[in-house]
Amino acid sequence: MYDTSIRNLSDIKIFVESEADIRFIRRLKRDIATRGREMNDVIMQYLLTVKPMYDEYVAPTKRFADIIIPNDTKHDVALEILAAKIKDLIK
Repeated sequence: MYDTSIRNLSDIKIFVESEADIRFIRRLKRDIATRGREMNDVIMQYLLTVKPMYDEYVAPTKRFADIIIPNDTKHDVALEILAAKIKDLIK
């Protein structure tokens, strides 16, 4: 949603929100397990690149979202709303 021209093409904009600690832990586990990276390398990349880019480009787009879904538990109501909207758009 950062790029206005792309954002304007969207019928519905969704921001899935997750706490920074959770994002970091998921990335750390993934990069070590599937990419064979060392913990210190993942930490440095996160601090020097990933977090600053998230703060600059991703986090500010939250204000453009039509729906914000917290990514900490199941959100059946949000999924039902999205499913109904998608069905309506397909008609």
